[in-house]
Amino acid sequence: MAKFIYATNVSLDGYIEDEQGRFDWLPVDDELFAFHTDLLRSAGTFLYGRRLYEAMSVWETDPALAAKSDLMAAFANVWKAASKVVYSTTLDAAPTAGTRIERRFDPAAVRQLKATADRDVIVGGAGLASEAFRAGLVDECRLFFFPVVVGGGKPGLPTGMRADFELIDERRFPNGVVHLRYRTLAH
Repeated sequence: MAKFIYATNVSLDGYIEDEQGRFDWLPVDDELFAFHTDLLRSAGTFLYGRRLYEAMSVWETDPALAAKSDLMAAFANVWKAASKVVYSTTLDAAPTAGTRIERRFDPAAVRQLKATADRDVIVGGAGLASEAFRAGLVDECRLFFFPVVVGGGKPGLPTGMRADFELIDERRFPNGVVHLRYRTLAH
């Protein structure tokens, strides 16, 4: 059975965006970018909310992005190879191949996807991840802590619930980012 992984970039104070919805504080260098690409390579399916999907879809819709470097081409190829499920009540059509739009998050359907998948499922976006945490779907949490405090914004982890984790891996990058890999513990 595939793992269901929540992967996100987060500030030291726990936010994925600041109060203005910006995440331009993310210092990504080649080593970190390659690590992200390797993480996504394990996935056969990405689950996204509309906003994150629209931000990520440029990896398929803007070929100039992949043409900038071998690293960016590798990331674009990995992103394009995976299936995508986008949860949105407003998106009518997806501009990328292999993309399905769902109107609501259905934990039973995602549980079935996870049970039948031969590759990992990665969920992106804090709101969608919160629903997955509440449904008990998340097997691993992969957090990239960036050396910045943004003072408020969108929390990277669900609020109003408890979840216990076991640290199973860690890595420090020269730019100050720390990757922590946690296994979700059952209650």
